Amino acid sequence: EVQLMESGGGLVQPGESLRLSCAASGFTFSLSPMSWVRQAPGKEIEYVALINSRGDDTYLPSVEGRFTASRDNAKNMLYLQMNSLKVDDTAVYYCQYGRTRGPGTPVTVSS
Repeated sequence: EVQLMESGGGLVQPGESLRLSCAASGFTFSLSPMSWVRQAPGKEIEYVALINSRGDDTYLPSVEGRFTASRDNAKNMLYLQMNSLKVDDTAVYYCQYGRTRGPGTPVTVSS
């Protein structure tokens, strides 16, 4: 059974940083492309970052240069380093494998 569990969200002020983590199990993580997606209140889910098994990554244009996805294939862990956070980054963040997401971790950016 595929299981994903995010952590690391919280309340921060604009300009601050957070690092999200996702623990994965139940599939061959090291061979699998992974994504970070988010859903802001009242909005559709949007892809934030995609990282393939080799670590090649792509980003939503609005987070490019501020967010960095990474992975530790030995630990089955996925990460999202978020710097220079903006109010518009407020959302619940999920890691995703295929169509499966974890329960999410909320990020609130507010002054």
